[in-house]
Amino acid sequence: MANDFTDEDDALLAELGIEVEQKKQSARTPREERIIAGFEDIQKFIVEHGRLPRPDGSDIFERIYAVRLERLRNLPEATALLADLDHGHILTGAAPADDTAEMDDDALLAALGVEVEASPLTDLKHVRSTADRKAAEDVANRRPCDDFDAFKPLFEKVQRDLETGQRETRPFKLKAEIQKGRFFVVEGQKAYVAEMGEPILTDQGKTDARLRVIFDNGTESNMLLRSLQRALNKDETGRRITEPVAGPLFADAPEEGDGTTGTIYVLRSKSDHPMIAANRELVHKIGVTTLSVEKRIAGAHLQPTFLMAPVEVVATYDLYNINQTRLENLIHRIFGPAQLDIQIPDRFGRPVTPREWFLVPLFVIDAAVERVRDGSITRYRYDPERAELVEEGVE
Repeated sequence: MANDFTDEDDALLAELGIEVEQKKQSARTPREERIIAGFEDIQKFIVEHGRLPRPDGSDIFERIYAVRLERLRNLPEATALLADLDHGHILTGAAPADDTAEMDDDALLAALGVEVEASPLTDLKHVRSTADRKAAEDVANRRPCDDFDAFKPLFEKVQRDLETGQRETRPFKLKAEIQKGRFFVVEGQKAYVAEMGEPILTDQGKTDARLRVIFDNGTESNMLLRSLQRALNKDETGRRITEPVAGPLFADAPEEGDGTTGTIYVLRSKSDHPMIAANRELVHKIGVTTLSVEKRIAGAHLQPTFLMAPVEVVATYDLYNINQTRLENLIHRIFGPAQLDIQIPDRFGRPVTPREWFLVPLFVIDAAVERVRDGSITRYRYDPERAELVEEGVE
């Protein structure tokens, strides 16, 4: 029997202590529900990774979330709908106009080169044109690379070179940049031109060539040179990866025309923490600063990054004309296996885990500096058991 009660009937039943089940009303449209669900996915990613999703991320879902976030920032109705849910204020940043604003997730996946199973319903809303499909197939038509083991070390070396600043990514501009042995970034993946055939003429009288292109996900494609060119030009994040830069990263003294850009500093803590006190000669903070070291360590006893204690400077090295952030990241990666695992309370009693302290002897840090000078540091890792730098691939 239907509950066709009036407001007066409901009030009377309430007075008698009887709860009346209210018919649930749909407060939001299906579109609004999808917007909220998509935004919650982005928030979950940020909580898990501690950063915003990037459009050049290696994971397909991260790339989807990055595009979705830009779309939401440009959608007035989304800004209003998500205002109470946007606790981290991630929608307030200015964003450029985005031609993906009307795409759903299947269309985003297709734009990112991922095939999606067709819907059982006849829906032509997001069918791409023949030209669009052909452009996507130029890159997406790939097969497993049977001898990828031979190319994997090359991709790993390129990644190390990018991290240390020996290589850079730059916007792709000219067809002439596509040569055998060069690396590119297309559709968010590194691509290596392993082979280039003899030049051929197209029906339009233009030169072309058949390529064997290896991708860092273990696939390959025998695409035409102009197909790779089109893919790089169409992809706003398409890049070429430069050749490695020769020469030392820094030296003891500047050459003519050089300018100091920072200082590597090595510190010891005067903390009375039992673990620090027991290993004081081994526990070192390794950092890079563009300030004077004296200014950097001022007030160390009030900063969790300095273990809330005074410190002493045990070594410094001046840097000249290099990217100090990349160098700091490199050094921290080399000594990552010996990172100090310690948690201390800050001045408000909240637990903090400093990340720039390592259980490493000073002489090993000096050795690492020498490897940076001769450009060979990317071939080494720190072995905590042997307390020395070990060349990778050499026992």
